[in-house]
Amino acid sequence: MNKKKILYVEDDETLGFLTADSLESQYLVSHFTNGQKGFDAFCTEEFDLCILDVMLPDMDGFEMATEIRKRNREIPILFLSAKTMKEDRIKGLKLGADDYLVKPYSMEELILKIEVFLNRSQKTSYKNERYTIGSFEFDPTNYCVSKGKDSINLTERESALLKLFLDNKNRVLKRETILIELWGTDDYFMGRSLDVFISRLRKIFKDEPNIRIENIPRVGFKLVTE
Repeated sequence: MNKKKILYVEDDETLGFLTADSLESQYLVSHFTNGQKGFDAFCTEEFDLCILDVMLPDMDGFEMATEIRKRNREIPILFLSAKTMKEDRIKGLKLGADDYLVKPYSMEELILKIEVFLNRSQKTSYKNERYTIGSFEFDPTNYCVSKGKDSINLTERESALLKLFLDNKNRVLKRETILIELWGTDDYFMGRSLDVFISRLRKIFKDEPNIRIENIPRVGFKLVTE
């Protein structure tokens, strides 16, 4: 089996060497210590997953993720960062990252997350279907919701979550069911990411009086349309 190819950008040379060395037994790792050089490599080579530090010279990780998402909506992006603020994690997820792992991290956890993302990274094959939700139209193939001439781009994960809700509207979805469907695992850290994505969807539909995503305590969520 061909090894998956990972773009790894980390400017701490010691940490970068140790992490790349640990990953190279399972993956093909291209390690860069400079954000711009890492992004240039992304533009000229094919990768299966990106691992990005946030604080990088020339182009930081947030800038990289923004530019990567303009070119590829599907490739998994994982942030590894010493920045522990909740706001930084939320910013990373809103930019389209799949998860945000705080340093110091264990190699076992990192590899587990990489495997989860690689296993689900093949694009879901949607039919040319569209959904109407209130005054919005949702296009899961192109990851966007539109209202008149206005369009809002979604990440792949947000799009998959919204499609899952619409396929089960007015029905309770257990939290673990959503996590397994979207990430392939019922994991605490993924659950924190799920909360961010649900907040983002709620913000998009906040002015729609007949649409809401309800919390079902200790169970999960329900998309209610009236």
